[in-house]
Amino acid sequence: MTDLAQHIQQTPLIDTHEHLRSEQEYVENGPDVLADLFGNYVPADLITAGASPQAINALLDSSNPDIAARWNGVKEAWSHCQFTGYGEAVRLIAQDVYGMEEITLAGIEAGAEINRQRRQPGERLRILRDEGNLDHVQIDDFVWACLPDQSGVDFFLYDLSWVAFCNGTFSVASLHHETGCEVHDLNSLRQAMAALFAKYGPNAIAVKSQHAYERTLRWQERSESDVAPVLARHLRGVTLTEQERLCLGDWCLARGVELSIEYNLPFKIHTGYYAGNDRMPVERIKPGNLCRLLARYLDAKFVLMHIAYPYDPEVAALAKHFRNVYVDLCWAWSIDPYSAGDFVRRFIHTVPINKLFVFGGDTGWPSASVAYAKQARRWLTRALQAEINDGMLTEAQAIRLATRLMRDNQRDCFDIDGTRAALRAAAG
Repeated sequence: MTDLAQHIQQTPLIDTHEHLRSEQEYVENGPDVLADLFGNYVPADLITAGASPQAINALLDSSNPDIAARWNGVKEAWSHCQFTGYGEAVRLIAQDVYGMEEITLAGIEAGAEINRQRRQPGERLRILRDEGNLDHVQIDDFVWACLPDQSGVDFFLYDLSWVAFCNGTFSVASLHHETGCEVHDLNSLRQAMAALFAKYGPNAIAVKSQHAYERTLRWQERSESDVAPVLARHLRGVTLTEQERLCLGDWCLARGVELSIEYNLPFKIHTGYYAGNDRMPVERIKPGNLCRLLARYLDAKFVLMHIAYPYDPEVAALAKHFRNVYVDLCWAWSIDPYSAGDFVRRFIHTVPINKLFVFGGDTGWPSASVAYAKQARRWLTRALQAEINDGMLTEAQAIRLATRLMRDNQRDCFDIDGTRAALRAAAG
């Protein structure tokens, strides 16, 4: 093993994006061996390879004890996608957790007991921290609340979700329940948003939105005279048109960015590729759609996620041009590891290197997060070693770059120490 490879393996990795399920859910209703292996992103590849949605549902149904039938329903499709980025992560889980060089029915059945042993209190933290060598994880659990996670107060840090606001679909009743504010116009909505940040902002590590799944990333400034009647319709429970949702969503997104500046919270935005199958309108997902927002709020910190695949050259151009843009490789290594590695190499020679974060697993169960972390380390090593082989970097320079990409850039962007201190204080 080279010094570079050893360094990348041994350096604790900051994980900037997960959707991890809670400790209680993992212990009481977590994945069985099949769901642990395949309950990440590979079902999308299995469907693309020919598996039926019904077979996928059966595969991931941990309450069904018929492991043979569940496996046989996807076995052929698995043979077609085992070498994709998603498939590589599955093979890593199979090998490292369940001791299978090849996934077989006998190996799956033998893994059932290993799975039960791992789904115990405290194992979620141990797996991520010790097997994954993760410094901490940043979790988007799709809610506003950012409360201390008693299963690991210093380890599990949470994003404040802003997606419902960006979509123009937020619940006024839920907002009142969280803040005590009665929303009846734009001024009271501003007050409720401010109260939400006052309540959860100090404990949050970032603000997060994945509104690209439901609307275009294209943003424009909206006047209060245009937004006020749309809000009034929303308050009356009227179903808004797409244009009305965009109008209200753009206004709410801007207010969220302003509050993120006030609370020194980076604003994470999903860009590029969709999870799942058969519903991706590519005109929505280009990161260039955000240019007006980026230019309007130069004091914000925007983290554009997933390298906007397949528009990665465009997101690199944004990071090069805008001082307030950071790029996150979360999920990208498993979508297309060759493109992700090439992106790192191009980024080094295009954009100041402090603007790139190298990893986020973007998944729900700890075994998958660890597998994606190992995959990222493997492909980052490959990319930086190629730079050394081509004479573009010395090994010492590559090691320093690896440290920066794996943890130093994240520490510079996110107030990790401050968030941990706030969570410890809140936890008592």
